[in-house]
Amino acid sequence: MTESTTAQATAGTAQIGVTGLAVMGRNLARNLARHGYTVAVHNRSSSRTRSLVEEAGHEGTFVPSESMAEFVASLERPRKVVIMVKAGAPTDAVIDELVPLLEEGDIVVDAGNAHFPDTVRRERALRAHGLHFVGTGVSGGEEGALNGPSIMPGGTRESYASLGPILEDISAKVDGVPCCTYVGPDGAGHFVKMVHNGIEYADMQLIAEAYDLLRQGLGASAREIGEIFARWNTGDLESFLIEITADVLQHVDAETGQAFVDVVLDQAEQKGTGRWTVQNGLDLGVPITGIAEATFARALSGSVPQREAARAVLPADAEPWEVTDREAFVEDVRLALYASKVVAYSQGFDQIAAASAENGWDIDRGAMARIWRGGCIIRARFLDRITEAYEREPGLPLLLADEYFTGAVGNGLAAWRRVVAQAATHGVPTPAFSSSLAYYDGVRAQRLPAALVQAQRDFFGAHTYRRVDKEGTFHTEWSGDRNESEA
Repeated sequence: MTESTTAQATAGTAQIGVTGLAVMGRNLARNLARHGYTVAVHNRSSSRTRSLVEEAGHEGTFVPSESMAEFVASLERPRKVVIMVKAGAPTDAVIDELVPLLEEGDIVVDAGNAHFPDTVRRERALRAHGLHFVGTGVSGGEEGALNGPSIMPGGTRESYASLGPILEDISAKVDGVPCCTYVGPDGAGHFVKMVHNGIEYADMQLIAEAYDLLRQGLGASAREIGEIFARWNTGDLESFLIEITADVLQHVDAETGQAFVDVVLDQAEQKGTGRWTVQNGLDLGVPITGIAEATFARALSGSVPQREAARAVLPADAEPWEVTDREAFVEDVRLALYASKVVAYSQGFDQIAAASAENGWDIDRGAMARIWRGGCIIRARFLDRITEAYEREPGLPLLLADEYFTGAVGNGLAAWRRVVAQAATHGVPTPAFSSSLAYYDGVRAQRLPAALVQAQRDFFGAHTYRRVDKEGTFHTEWSGDRNESEA
């Protein structure tokens, strides 16, 4: 680095700093600089710092540093440091290096994909040093980081008062409204980002199942199905994921001349946020069945020995598929996709409500829907409807019970049933479509067979039960005289 930039780095002039300059960190730093902020930049390998300044220096003012001490010294107080490194041990290592260099009131922002219990732990530890730790979800990938992501910061309200205006400034905007708001204390921001990613898993799986149904039911080409998705993207299903699906399906592999989707190996990978969401759903007792089935569908796709063994011996006994009314079938799949997506989002918002209550986070679900309307991967037109639903009734116990969604899902219910039934008859796996319909029927049922499950539990384990006709908890002496007693 030049002598002048090293001198500049010790002047305490940078308004915010970013350490960790891989693609996401680099683009976030550029976004900040483009919005007029003086940005301190640092990376463990100084070549990345130099590269950023050389290639993007014309976009704004960067203050590069070779050491963490220089980096911290370059920041005005209270210091605002954004960490953009891999989750887990690398994040802890950076925090351990930073803390001795900071002073009371400084703000440390973890903008990576941290698991929220780690954020709770780190927030508690830094609070003991008089520091603010802000676990912040950032969605939108590398493009969002550069041009405006959806941002979900947790931590103290005091830290948001200082940091929030900057984050709102660089976030995506929808109708002039920033896709950023204060989420809640300690791990709330990273929790909401985790659920966002879980919903993303469900959304992607549902779209993939719709593609598979159209391919197998119609015998249509990838390009033809891409054109269908492009049409869908002009209506209620308009979303980033539908848009890119249309693009992917119409893309041709340059090497083979085949549809690109046909040369991609059918084994989906995952980085862990979907799994975390499902594990937490089980801990909370919240039935996020759409997210769970989407996560397990990825696991099944990667179960290569099992799939190979199954293909060799398992019969299909499926009827040949002959769609007589092409447009009616396409419309049925569209309606089933919309209804299933509503279920996935409804379940995700239930999970947010449950975690908020358990942890005392006081998360505004309507605000979460609002900040997901732009910048993030699950941005979609119908998030406006979700925002409106929670504005009408902030304590709404079930998104599906909102009048708009009751009508929208009810309008497609017959089509949804036809699609799931046809998929089963013709041997096409639709775990997310099917489980979403089962959840819908389960949550609306007047009475569930759980009564029998509870009776079984009392029979073999004396786990007790409650009755519909009187208060109290009871047990039956199944191995004796079968008299009932109050437990």
